[in-house]
Amino acid sequence: MKEEIIIAGFGGQGVLSMGKILAYSGLMEGKEVSWMPAYGPEQRGGTANVTVIVSDKRISSPILSRYDVAIILNQPSLEKFESRVKPGGILIFDGYGIINPPTRKDIRLYRIDAMDAANEMLNAKAFNMIVLGGLLKLLPVVSIDSVLKGLKKTLPERHHHLIAMNEAAIRKGMELIEQA
Repeated sequence: MKEEIIIAGFGGQGVLSMGKILAYSGLMEGKEVSWMPAYGPEQRGGTANVTVIVSDKRISSPILSRYDVAIILNQPSLEKFESRVKPGGILIFDGYGIINPPTRKDIRLYRIDAMDAANEMLNAKAFNMIVLGGLLKLLPVVSIDSVLKGLKKTLPERHHHLIAMNEAAIRKGMELIEQA
């Protein structure tokens, strides 16, 4: 198993955190991982993306030009990365952040209305965990238990009270994701 994933959106949407948690969860399961963030100097509000590779075998390079999965959270990222999903791959997009939906017919398209769900939960910060839940339903590259353990390791202790809310957000994302 080897999954090459790009997560892209605006800074402040939790793009880098989502990738970090995914990579850390893979490490906790004894998998080989690579986490390579890229963002502009403005971070919050600017574009950001992260490449995550999770594999059972050694990873030869963290630099990719094509991806098995793209998680796209805004229109500029869709325009940049839609063409870079491998044929037969998966593209997940947030319905709120995309004006012109993806058009490719040779990949599997999934929509997740994560921003709407985060607003319903009265917690905008749950957005990235909702999206992560959608990914894990389609592609259980790591377990939810590992993600929750990863959250305990990556979140400062003062935020550990939010882990239950994050688990609820992940499970909400698993319910929400639907084929586009």
